[in-house]
This record gives sequence, C-alpha cells and structure tokens, in this order.
Amino acid sequence: FLKVLTTGTGGIFHTINVHDALMRPIKAEIGISGDGKTAFIEMAAASGLELILPKERNPFVTSTFGTGEMIKHAIEAGCKKIVIGIGGSATNDGGAGMAKALGAKFLDKNGQELLPGGGQLSQLCEIDLSGFEKNLPEIVVACDVSNPLTGPNGASAIYGPQKGGTPEMVMQLDTSLKNFAEVIRKQLNTDIENISGAGAAGGLGGGLIAFTGAKLVSGFQLVADILDLESRIAMADFVITAEGKLDGQTINGKVPFGVAQLAKKHSKPVIGVAGTLGNGYGKLYDYGFDI
Repeated sequence: FLKVLTTGTGGIFHTINVHDALMRPIKAEIGISGDGKTAFIEMAAASGLELILPKERNPFVTSTFGTGEMIKHAIEAGCKKIVIGIGGSATNDGGAGMAKALGAKFLDKNGQELLPGGGQLSQLCEIDLSGFEKNLPEIVVACDVSNPLTGPNGASAIYGPQKGGTPEMVMQLDTSLKNFAEVIRKQLNTDIENISGAGAAGGLGGGLIAFTGAKLVSGFQLVADILDLESRIAMADFVITAEGKLDGQTINGKVPFGVAQLAKKHSKPVIGVAGTLGNGYGKLYDYGFDI
C-alpha cells in the first residue's frame, strides 16, 4: 500500500522515529507524494502485528500511539491530505493511542491518565481535547472490512484472538470499547459504535472518524483513483495481478478481483499469479480471469 502509492505518485519516503505497539522506539517509513501535498501512511509500519513476537502479543496493552506519530509527522511536513491504510494491526485500543499522540488525554474518574492499551478503556471517564492537534488536514482511510466497533462481529471478537487475546480478554476488550464509544458519544456527539468499518484495526477506524473526522473508503477504489489505474489498464496489452492466495474468497472485493473487473471493462486479458491456489479458485474464470 505505502510503496505502491508513494512510487506511483513520484513521491519520496521519510524514515521517522516512532513507537511500536508496545511503545518501544522503532523507525518507520511514510510516503509523501511528488507534489508534496499528500502523505501515505501504513499503520502497520508502526502499530503492526508482524512487529511483535507471538509471545509478546497482548491486545490489552498494545497501542496505536506510533500511528498517531506518523500522522503528526505528515502534518508537520505540510501535507494537506493524509491517506492511511489500516490493515495488519497489533492493537485493540479504538485509536486512543493515535489520538494521544495528537494531544488527547484519556482520564479515569480521578482525573488520572490511562495507561496505553484497549484494556484500560473500561476505566475511561473523560477525554481532554484541549491540547489536541488543531491543524488536521483531510484524512482518508483505506478500509476493506465492514466490522462495527463492538459486539459479536466487532473488533475484539473477530480480530482479538489473532492478536493474542484469550476468550476472557476478548470479552473484557469488547466491554472496554463499548465504554469508549459511550464516552465519545456523550462528549463528542459522535456515535461510532455501529459504523461499518469502525472495528477495523482494533477500532482504529472508529477512532479516526471520532477524532480526525476521517472518511473510510474502499481500499482498492482509493488506490485505483490515486494511481489512475483504469487509464493505465486501458493502454495496456494485458494485465497481471497477484495475491498470496487466490481462491473463492478473492471475488469478495479483494484487489485482484477489482483489477480483473477494470481489465474486463476494457477487454484486456487478465493473468492471475498466486503463491497458492485455494478452494474455489475456478470461480475466478467467471469473473474476468483468463489464466
């Protein structure tokens, strides 16, 4: 996501100092478009699951603080628009860490700041935005999941286990996010609990909506528009698209499916390349793939 958009717009990469999901100092890259107006951020570069060893994964304490640091860098670089990809997170904090990096304070009933992590949000009583970033640019979020923030299909229930959450922990995290949503509802007059995509990246989707006014859009369509992909396909002789695994689920809005649909619109042959062909891959021949 980051490399495609940055190189596709003739941009450059900035390596910056941030914190990973366990608040350890690391370096991460963000991209700035060739015209200097748009920043491209992949939240996984700072708050990603792959940066955390399996034995260290704990969604009770992991934070999106590093993602907020990347956003802050983009603002300080003078970008008028920020495009964020929010896949592959190690977090379940509803974007609270991200907001903290931008100046928000999350307080308990005694006015004390909460420690990082989604597990602390059950103690949230007040959000202090007096020091929050005042010069936010337009923020657009690439989000290809439709999970709400809470409930049986929410961030904690669906994605918590892969981030190290036990069944008991998942229940507690869901309760914490419910409280988080309720405080946001009362203080910010914004209801993020049942918005499609709010549960993406451990609730970062919802947090970005609540604190930055971000708009959640289809990841494929966003990239296709920025790169003017359809025009490029129209000029091509044939199209190659790839994924780690091509199977029956590929037609559910995944990138190769979107590419194939654009190619067929212009009668271009489509070649699909995959590390593995899974169950139902034969369906792809009915949806624009030739080889």
